Amino acid sequence: MTPPKVAMVLAAGLGTRMRPLTETTAKPLLHVAGRSLLHRILDHLAAAGVERVVVNTHWQREAVLAALAERHDLEIVESHEERLLDTGGAVVKALPLLGHTPFYVVNGDAFWLDGARPALLRLADAFDPDRLDAVLMVHRAALLPFYAGRGDFAVDPWGRVRRPREKEIVPYLYAGVQIASPALFAGAPEGPFSTNLLWNRAIDADRLRAVVHDGVWLHLSTPADIEDAEESLAGRVSVFAYAR
Repeated sequence: MTPPKVAMVLAAGLGTRMRPLTETTAKPLLHVAGRSLLHRILDHLAAAGVERVVVNTHWQREAVLAALAERHDLEIVESHEERLLDTGGAVVKALPLLGHTPFYVVNGDAFWLDGARPALLRLADAFDPDRLDAVLMVHRAALLPFYAGRGDFAVDPWGRVRRPREKEIVPYLYAGVQIASPALFAGAPEGPFSTNLLWNRAIDADRLRAVVHDGVWLHLSTPADIEDAEESLAGRVSVFAYAR
């Protein structure tokens, strides 16, 4: 499909696992290789042709808004949350701002470098709104040397997705980026809830697919992850490809 012109960035969370760095700074405003996570995400979206971005706010709202005000290449709209609504509830609240066509949703701490073709365009290539409700970007857990979890998904050669069975370890992690149809959120509950609830429903209906990321992706959960990211990215020219 034609890549979406609209996106949402989830920037409202407290980032508790990243404390003490997030005690006074919103997680999306943390810097990696000299640029904030938020600006890097907006760089990716602008490069993919997105024109309008909805950003939810809560923690460190004024600082997030100040950072967004620096962008003159995108129309940016705030969706403020007096109470945190989690990933699913946040999008449901913002639906009137997102419109009636498919849109990107990006976690505010997502960090990736594209492979041969930009990841956002690969998601659009894989998305058929007549057959699917969402396409997720996933990453191989084996490429993260310190990851010790069970993984999020198994993905077959056609991109079909399933959850791990009991005691099973699956190869892929959700990479914090998806393209979704408003249909994914039809009949969603009110208030805070995780998008996982809707993904599971879409899996059962065979309306969820995944694209395996073919570039660099970093798992940024703790202050140590930031230090590791700085070390691993040192000297990579591609990190600065979108610098303004």
